[in-house]
Amino acid sequence: MNQTETERDAMSYDVVIVGAGPAGLSAAIRLKQLAEQNGSDISVCVLEKGSEVGAHILAGAVLDPIALNELLPEWKNNGAPLDCPVREDRVLFLTEQKAFTLPTAPCFRNEGNYIISLGMLCRWLAEQAEHLGVEIYAGFAASEILYHADGSVKGVATGDMGIEKDGSQGANFQRGMELHAKQTLFAEGCRGSLSKQVIQRFELDKNSQAQTYGIGIKEIWEVSSEQCQSGLAIHSTGWPLDSQTYGGSFIYHLNNNQIAIGFVVGLDYTNPYLSPFEEFQRFKTHPVIRRSLEGGRRIAYGARALCEGGLQSLPKLSFPGGALIGDSAGFLNTPRIKGIHTAMKSSMLAAEAVFPLLAEHDGTLPETHREATQYTPLFQASWLYRELHEARNIRPSFQWGMWAGFAYTGLEQYIFKGRTPWTLKHKHTDWGSLKKAADCTPIIYPKPDGQISFSREDSVYLANLAHEENQPVHLRLAHPETAISINYREYASPETRYCPAAVYEIVQDDNGNAKLNINAANCLHCKTCDIKDPTQNITWTCPEGGSGPNYGAM
Repeated sequence: MNQTETERDAMSYDVVIVGAGPAGLSAAIRLKQLAEQNGSDISVCVLEKGSEVGAHILAGAVLDPIALNELLPEWKNNGAPLDCPVREDRVLFLTEQKAFTLPTAPCFRNEGNYIISLGMLCRWLAEQAEHLGVEIYAGFAASEILYHADGSVKGVATGDMGIEKDGSQGANFQRGMELHAKQTLFAEGCRGSLSKQVIQRFELDKNSQAQTYGIGIKEIWEVSSEQCQSGLAIHSTGWPLDSQTYGGSFIYHLNNNQIAIGFVVGLDYTNPYLSPFEEFQRFKTHPVIRRSLEGGRRIAYGARALCEGGLQSLPKLSFPGGALIGDSAGFLNTPRIKGIHTAMKSSMLAAEAVFPLLAEHDGTLPETHREATQYTPLFQASWLYRELHEARNIRPSFQWGMWAGFAYTGLEQYIFKGRTPWTLKHKHTDWGSLKKAADCTPIIYPKPDGQISFSREDSVYLANLAHEENQPVHLRLAHPETAISINYREYASPETRYCPAAVYEIVQDDNGNAKLNINAANCLHCKTCDIKDPTQNITWTCPEGGSGPNYGAM
């Protein structure tokens, strides 16, 4: 019998959590707190595909501490890495050469919030979780969902290690592990590969609107003390995007003369020639933005997709044997550009719904049928629901264009205050929004100057990527010929532009014909290709555990 056909070793837990981001770690902590309060003992395991906790974590990020205050009220005394309070907010509207200061709308007011590194916060949360007895395994990618005979989720399996590119077993081959659980929580973040499968299998999105996404691209710079104003949070809209493309920037001034600067582009854009990465590089050349960076040194780079659909795009949150938490479900508050506190709160609510199921031993309910049905009612009764309900109409209003979106946002923020009796709908899927290349004007981007703007190849180096070169390509094409027959010929290969890491390129084969080449080792795990591909031909799957970026303090 082939070794890959042998049974995997298995371990059993009360709860298995996939992903050690703010959602997964908060769920683990809350579960252990509930067990302690009830005088019981439960086993909780967290799997993290990154080489260490925080390796794959990337966010702007400004943190609203409301959920952290509830989860760990003594966080200040316990050394949480929140040491840069927001001291000033600015909102800018940019034209090509000028910047106009706008009134700070309620969604951009950050009094009481903190500019943070989410990676550092997650590492601290992991320490708190381990102190409570949570087992955390980094470098192990959950690659398969396991099911009971009745169809309920049984747990997950980690991927085999040491598989060669041709699918054979290498010298370091190691069979994956099965992790069985009474409840499995998926906390993979935006467009999680297993979360996507769960949503499809249980039709969790049949009563919700299609999710819509954005791509966020971020750099960290070291600048002079004169250029850095610790605690300053700046957001901008306008140039370089046109009035029909949703997006904008963030510039957060940290301690130690560092600036986190990033750009978000809504993935419902229509022109296949648009490159979010190039738009970001062009944005930095604006005279006002350039002054903040000139003479500085870029020290980190990364990118990540984010869910923008809001309340109306949330799928059903629970299913037999598990639940979706954090951005696996899509709990981001898009107008505030904040998803950390919402991810944490959603996971705390899920933990409170799951815990009673673990404690029931009266035999009245088969274990494999148990579903945390109280998760949704708990959510609907929480401040999280009220916050997302108030924000629900702002993102979809921009389907009418920037100026109409601005006008509607003003009404929502200042007049209606989120209490309108209607809910706007998202217009279409992101992948279905692209026009054919023949109907669009190519965008000519300036060449990078190597001082303020850079190439994707030079940028990827700063993401500290590590992929085993000889492992199978984790970006799967359902129909390889479609990449040329449709994407190349009809859409001018948009994957070569929406990918922020130069993973996809068109090359010529020996006969001079166009061919799509996939540089999988460049992948930042942002998931944009899985979202934006116009034929939905690309599926992102987990590479070998520990592969990918190592963002450090991003």
